Amino acid sequence: MENAEAGPAASKIKVEVAYARPDVQVIIPLEVAAGATLEDAIRASAISDRFPEIDMATNRVAVFGKLGKLDQALRAGDRVEILRPLIADPKQTRKRRAEQGAQSSAD
Repeated sequence: MENAEAGPAASKIKVEVAYARPDVQVIIPLEVAAGATLEDAIRASAISDRFPEIDMATNRVAVFGKLGKLDQALRAGDRVEILRPLIADPKQTRKRRAEQGAQSSAD
């Protein structure tokens, strides 16, 4: 009995590349070679043509929200996420909100 997954289709996996800004979000489904890396998928998606602000030297990447590295191998079904730089330190923002809340309740 032959393996149904043998042949050229078996060497491809389906993944997604995602990028979001406050005004728009994009998820690009694609097929890449088995063993492809996050960087391979990002390049294959051509997402930087649509969003020229993406700079792989500075943008961080993740797979389903977990930080990853550009040379990390993908698995079938993975969603590669290109993360935007933070504009504010989340710890400082929470601290500032807590201080403002304490001042409001003291009044």
